[in-house]
Amino acid sequence: MARYRDAVCRLCRREGGKLFLKGDRCYKPSCAIEKRGTQAPGQHGPTARRRMLQGYGEQLREKQKVKRIYFVLEKQFRIYFQKASRQKGITGENLLFMLERRLDNTVYRSGFSTSRRQARQLVNHGHVLVNGRKVDIPSFQVKVGDEITLKDTTKKNPHVEGAWQTAVGRGRPPWITANDGEISALVSDLPKRDDIDGNINEQLIVELYSK
Repeated sequence: MARYRDAVCRLCRREGGKLFLKGDRCYKPSCAIEKRGTQAPGQHGPTARRRMLQGYGEQLREKQKVKRIYFVLEKQFRIYFQKASRQKGITGENLLFMLERRLDNTVYRSGFSTSRRQARQLVNHGHVLVNGRKVDIPSFQVKVGDEITLKDTTKKNPHVEGAWQTAVGRGRPPWITANDGEISALVSDLPKRDDIDGNINEQLIVELYSK
C-alpha cells in the first residue's frame, strides 16, 4: 500500500503552519515552524517571500493541507469527496466528517497517541479494539456507540500512557467521551463542524473538484 515516507516537518512549512504531524515535538521549541518559520522548504535567497495565492493555487493548497493533516493520498481523498458529494447536506462538511470518523483519526483524537501517524501504526499493527474486536483498517468508519480501546498489553506501553495522560492538554472533541479508569473512549456523538480545525476552508476543496 502506498504511503508517505519522507520528512513530515517540511509538509508543515510548505503549508505555512503547524499540521501537528510529529506529536509532542509540535508543541516544543524544536518544532520546525518555531525554528525556521513558515517559509516554504527548499533553497531560498535572503529576501525570499511566500507568494500570495489566488484561484486554483489557493484551492490546491487547501486540498493538499487537508490531505496531509489526515495523511490520506490523492486517490483515496478523491473517493471520499465523491462519496461526500452523493450524501445529503453540505459536501465540504460531509468530506470532513468522513475524515474525522476514520479509525486512525478517532484513536488520535481519543488520546491514545500524540499524532495521526502514530495512531495509524497502532491500528495497522492490530493494537486497537472496536467494541472488543480487533480492527486493523485505518479507514474504518466509526459510528455512534462504538467503544474504542487497546489491547491490555498495549495500554502499558510508555508512549501510549504518556499520550493518554497529556490528551487533556491537547484537547478531546465533544463527540468523544473518555473513560480514564478503563483507558477507553466512547463515540458518543457524530462530529460537528465546530469540532474540526477552523483554519480549514473546505469550500475551496469543493470548488477545486467541481471544475
